[in-house]
Amino acid sequence: MKPSLLKRFVYFGNKRYCPICEKYSRKFDKYGINAREDALCIHCNSLERHRLVWLYLQEKTTLLDGSPRKVLHIAPEPCLETKFRRILGTEYITADLNNPKAQIKMDVTKIPFDNETFDVIYCSHVLEHVPDDRKAIREFYRVLKKDSWALILVPINVDRTIEDLSVTNPKERERLFGQHDHVRKYGPDFIKRVKESGFHAEIVLPQDFLNTDRIRVCGIGKGTPLFKCNKN
Repeated sequence: MKPSLLKRFVYFGNKRYCPICEKYSRKFDKYGINAREDALCIHCNSLERHRLVWLYLQEKTTLLDGSPRKVLHIAPEPCLETKFRRILGTEYITADLNNPKAQIKMDVTKIPFDNETFDVIYCSHVLEHVPDDRKAIREFYRVLKKDSWALILVPINVDRTIEDLSVTNPKERERLFGQHDHVRKYGPDFIKRVKESGFHAEIVLPQDFLNTDRIRVCGIGKGTPLFKCNKN
């Protein structure tokens, strides 16, 4: 959906650049329950994490080089789905439990594919909604081919993961976990859950591969982590 003429006028400029849609703006728009400044691209609706993922895939992987790969994209974000489908073609599969536009209706704790099916799995801001996130991670490991990888993002907003699956009241979940449909808050110790499933995992921060100017221009927070999970 293209921005209105008024929005394009208000945001006209070149101080911000979206690497996904490759368009400039004066700044990014506000976004979120507690609205974050400089977050949403007015052209393609990408957020900070989407732009970070795209840059990481461009700079640090060969996923976008046109070689054939079977990719599972869980809870596909429209701004990325369009680009992935154009590059990856028919081997690119989208899956979601509730989104009717996804190709497959799927519970991440019961992935309906054989062992060692995929070359890459991308899953962003899903596991905080899943009661048995460890089972989901084990499923990612199971359906990945050997020497393949998953890229997982979860919101990191506490020092140590907190969860209480007995809490089912939406208002109490919102109070404890930030959203009514979240079942936990993750800390950096999330990586331990990933490693429990057999992955060799690492935390990648924007400043590990991007300079300060690029982080600023692309509107990416320095504290946003990616979890690169290799099945060796």
